Amino acid sequence: MRIVLLLGLSGLLAACGTQAPLTPAKGASLPPAPYGAATKPSAEELLRRDALAVPERSVELRRRSEERQDDPFDLPPE
Repeated sequence: MRIVLLLGLSGLLAACGTQAPLTPAKGASLPPAPYGAATKPSAEELLRRDALAVPERSVELRRRSEERQDDPFDLPPE
């Protein structure tokens, strides 16, 4: 009974957040414009990540087991 009550309360607590546009804290401002830029970037532009920050996954999952190749650098400790 307590577990169900705690799960319900934690679900309500997690759902009480609001979504609003991001703004700087009171008394703070956005960082200055980058060198050479004409305008300051907005908060949304500062949060957008470029492709190098979040590369796409290029790992292909193995579908069957395969023998490992010999690794010449996998040496035992001395």
